[in-house]
Amino acid sequence: MMVQEQAYALAVESLLNITVPLRAKYIRVIFAELTRLLNHLLAITTHALDVGALTPFLWVFEEREKLMEFYERVSGARLHSSYIRPGGVAFDLPQGLVSDLYLFVSKFGSRLNELEELLFSNRIWKQRLEFVGIVSANDVKKLGFSGVMLRASGIVWDIRKIWPYDAYADCPFNIVVAKEGDCYARFKVRMQEMRESLSLILFSLLKLPLGEFKINDYKLVNESRTFIKTSMEGMIHHFKFYSEGMVCLPFDTYFVVEAPKGEFGIYLLSDGTSRPYRCRIKAPGFLHLAALDFMVRGHLIADVVTIIGTQDIVFGEIDR
Repeated sequence: MMVQEQAYALAVESLLNITVPLRAKYIRVIFAELTRLLNHLLAITTHALDVGALTPFLWVFEEREKLMEFYERVSGARLHSSYIRPGGVAFDLPQGLVSDLYLFVSKFGSRLNELEELLFSNRIWKQRLEFVGIVSANDVKKLGFSGVMLRASGIVWDIRKIWPYDAYADCPFNIVVAKEGDCYARFKVRMQEMRESLSLILFSLLKLPLGEFKINDYKLVNESRTFIKTSMEGMIHHFKFYSEGMVCLPFDTYFVVEAPKGEFGIYLLSDGTSRPYRCRIKAPGFLHLAALDFMVRGHLIADVVTIIGTQDIVFGEIDR
């Protein structure tokens, strides 16, 4: 989703030494946190479905539809949006979206309260998750965990705080940490991270400045349709941008972001042309799944489903 687009855009921008407009940085933060909400809602409710609770899944998918609509309104796509681009974002926020986002954020906290009421003190839910899949703080470091898997074992580590990117340096939020290191701790961290995402979105909406939503260098970003139809230079830039692409100097870069599932990194090596000589993607799921044998030892076969559910695995990112 958009966090992966954000990582690639930041990597390209570091190669090209691009300074992104401030408005674009805040827009990126808003949609990165909307993506975090989408991810955690899906992770928690499908996990609950695997364990045997059907109701959370049905409740939350109505809220996910609203989030998908925000994606669609800025990009025309519900999932693979191609919205965050090197140099900014593809389009400015459409009229009325800021007020609709504010309305959603102000109401969504009550939906989280309902989800917590349904699961937090549920006896069956707690029996299936507590003291299952425990990983200590020392072990998560050795196993290469990141994201929620790391913070649920007591490690205070979040790329958004440690190495801030976009507008995160100016956005106040807390790193959510639990100490138990079990499946229930990972569930609690995801729930609280959604509340932090709401506060980040609200802060970004209130601080959202006026100005450009992408850089003015039309050798690096696409022209507006109006300029293409009224300017010969605009048509030339448009043709060269889409036929030749962006030419980077022969350097390499590695950029990592705090994706909802963990640390997501992009390595790019340029040979001075418009195509990367090498592109490598470091996704968090591979290391988490590799630790499954360590996490399930001493547990029942039924607990394997519980443990995989709290890892928040997407097998497509593992089989690269």
